[in-house]
Order: sequence, then C-alpha cells, then structure tokens
Amino acid sequence: MDDAVLVTGATGKQGGAVARAAQAAGLPVRALVRDPGTQQALALADAGIDLVTGDLDDPASVVAAARGARAVFSVQMPDLANLLGDREVQHARAIAEAVRAAGIDQVVHTSVSGTGTFGPAGVVDPQEWGPLLAHYWRTKLAAERLLTGSGATRVTVLRPSGFMENFLQPSMYHAEGDPERMILAGDADVALPFVALADIGAAAAAAFVEPDRFDGVVLELAGERISFRAAAAALSEAWDLAITVSDDPEVARAAGLPEVFVRAQEFGSRHPSPAVPQAARDLGLPTTGFAEWALAQRQALRLPSAR
Repeated sequence: MDDAVLVTGATGKQGGAVARAAQAAGLPVRALVRDPGTQQALALADAGIDLVTGDLDDPASVVAAARGARAVFSVQMPDLANLLGDREVQHARAIAEAVRAAGIDQVVHTSVSGTGTFGPAGVVDPQEWGPLLAHYWRTKLAAERLLTGSGATRVTVLRPSGFMENFLQPSMYHAEGDPERMILAGDADVALPFVALADIGAAAAAAFVEPDRFDGVVLELAGERISFRAAAAALSEAWDLAITVSDDPEVARAAGLPEVFVRAQEFGSRHPSPAVPQAARDLGLPTTGFAEWALAQRQALRLPSAR
C-alpha cells in the first residue's frame, strides 16, 4: 500500500477540488474517471494527477482502482433522469465494497449539510414536501451510513452547504440566464449557509494529511451564512451589476424554475441547514466569505462590467 488517495467524482465539482487540494498538499492522487479522454480528465492529467479508469456502475473496476491506495474520497451524484432512483446508494455501496476489498485505511465522504437533521425517515414529510425531497434526504443518509460502515479504520464525513459556485452562470438562481435578475422560490431574507468549493477541497486534503486528527469528524461545512438578498448585493458590488431579487414562488415557476427546485428552495428557507463557519475554523480549516469569493471569481473569470 502506498500513500495514494483515490478520488471518485474527480471530474466533477467536489472531486476536482479535492484532487487538486490533495495534490497541492503533497499527496499522490489517483483520479477515478470513466473516460480519460474528456476535457475534464485531460485537465487533471495536465496538472500531474494520475488517471485510473473506472465506473461506479462497475464495482469491480472501483476495486481495481482502489487496490494499493491508502485512502478514498467518496462522492455520489443523483441520476438527473431518475430522481427517485437509487443510483447514489448503489454508487456508495460500490465504493464501500471497494474499501473493504482493497483494505483501504481511510475514507473521507462528502454528503450535504443537514443530512443528520433531515435524513432520518419521517423528518421530511412527503405529504407536505413531495416524494422527491423526502427521497433526497433519505438517500444522502443511506449513502453516508454505507461509507461510515465500510470498515475503514479512519472515517471523516464532510457535509458541505450550498456551493457559492452555484451563483455562476448558468445558474438556477437567475431567470433566463439574465445575471441581473435573481428569481427565487424561497425567502430571500433568510440567512443560509454557503461554501466555496476550494474550502471543501481544503477540508478533505487536511483530513487526508492528518487522518488521526480528523477520524470521526462530521463537519457541517460553511464559509458564510448569508441571505440571497445580501448575496445579490455582494455580487452586484463585486461584479458591477445591478441584481434585482424576486422571491415569489409563482414568479419563479412562470420563469421556468423546475418544481423540484421550487420545493427545495421553499424547504431550505423554512428549514435552513445547520452549517456554520465556526465549525471549520475550530478545526483550523480555511473559510471563504461570500464577498471575498465573489471578488475572486470576477478576477479569475475576468467578468466584464455589465454597465
């Protein structure tokens, strides 16, 4: 066994952030990719990250990719074509089985803020919120339990809040792609937790570097709690925009927001996730404030002035 970290979901948002952060921390990284020829996979290879071909729908390929590695980063994505399906649980099971078969010592699993609060059966009433939202939280908890019960000696669970990067275009928060119109179904004045992807990567990398210190940690991860209205003001300032905010669910539906997002935003404003920045700070982890993130995005993406 070497010191390699196998990163699943490496061509996605969280996995990509973790792969790069772990590499920056001096760890050898294996990125699990279905197709090594994609633009995202080639970008990882160009950065010096080793690619290993595997598919979470093929458990044997995950076992093969995990053999000899010390640690695994676990992340699952829902099947957007079948939101009531069990693909996330199947993928979590495939990773957990690979951990056992390959004798992996450490797992860092990423879930979502609120899993421990809203995940248990009966907490989210499907009669009130619909079957999709209840299924979403049950699935997150089931996946988390599979990885914490995988047999790894050291296990860390990250529960990140909403991604700050979701405010980048194309964004579900903006109507018809107009960056100056934020159209929401939830209450725009309720403070919610958000986190930068880089902070998720940094937290996972820290856990891989210090596995004993982070063993047993369940981290509700946020960089700032901020309302959508305050976020719009910060974005307007950083990006030289004049963003207006509407939080009428019927306006959101008329603007084309899918019903699943309407209900999710309404649920989020009624039941904000519990993540707070202090939890990461108490562990010595970096946190990025929303205004700081927005300004960095303008500089990195060279966003033009809207006026």
